[in-house]
Amino acid sequence: MSVSFGPPPIPVYEQPICPGDGYLWTPGFWDYDDADGYYWVPGTWVLAPEPGFLWTPGWWGWGGSAFLWHAGYWGPHVGFYGGINYGFGYFGNGFEGGRWENNHFFYNTAVVHVNETIIHNTYRTTVIENNRSRVAFNGGEGGLNARASAQEESYARERHVDAVAAQREHVQAARGNPELRASANRGKPPIAATARPNDFHGGAVAAREAGGEYHAPPANAGRPANDTRKATYNHASEVQQHQYTPPNTGNTKTDQKYLQEQQKLAAKQNQEHQKLQQQQEKEHQQAEKRQANEAQKQQMEQHHVQQTQQLEQRHTQQQTHMEQRQAPRPQGGGGAHRP
Repeated sequence: MSVSFGPPPIPVYEQPICPGDGYLWTPGFWDYDDADGYYWVPGTWVLAPEPGFLWTPGWWGWGGSAFLWHAGYWGPHVGFYGGINYGFGYFGNGFEGGRWENNHFFYNTAVVHVNETIIHNTYRTTVIENNRSRVAFNGGEGGLNARASAQEESYARERHVDAVAAQREHVQAARGNPELRASANRGKPPIAATARPNDFHGGAVAAREAGGEYHAPPANAGRPANDTRKATYNHASEVQQHQYTPPNTGNTKTDQKYLQEQQKLAAKQNQEHQKLQQQQEKEHQQAEKRQANEAQKQQMEQHHVQQTQQLEQRHTQQQTHMEQRQAPRPQGGGGAHRP
């Protein structure tokens, strides 16, 4: 997803008690919907998809012309998540809420809320929060300036598992709840966190306060003006063709050069979409021939969604880099410079 304005600050709330052994905390975050704008997805406890896996939260980052969403994932290490202080062990870098030992998760009771009379695999290590900002995005005006370390970049290349079904259902439930829209709660959601995914009643807690002053979206806010495409796609066949409008620099030769660059990029991106579409259609046909069961079909569909969205995100980043490169350079006494 790409949005022309950033999300509200992270609200302040208490963590519900852990519902049982093996559950890991996944922090709340601001998601975005074209129809209703930003909405809060409550933090919740989720069973890890396999022993040894930790959750790297998703994050919003400025891409030069829009804020881009970087989806979270499960993996053996916690990677870069924009430097965002989500709380409860996710203080902007790494994770301090617990660790895996011999296929059992041990909880750090200094930062997460567990019932130690029921869960005995605990320890207590005090953590000093160096980042107390509630800002919910990286880069851009007013954003954080954290950058991924070489180690965090290596973690991003490890084997990953996308958000599990319970997490996806949790997001869908949040999207359908009008009270969770930032326009309604002004950055202070009435359901800030839940004990279990998709359960907005039992054990749910409200935000104590907004993370900062709420600012209503600017006029004509939403997706970038040069991007009339959908925010998300499930299959490559749904993706509209890329086409870009070059800036008018007033120099015919420069405009022609930029036009050729944009046409070349659009052609390459459309070719990649076509190739992915053909691959996905082939996999659909193969699944039909071998009479795949519903679970296998669902797994294939989820893989196609991931493929398509990753390709679209990469194309959005390519578009952003091209627009930055082609942006007019203001003239001044010190010479040309980028804003």
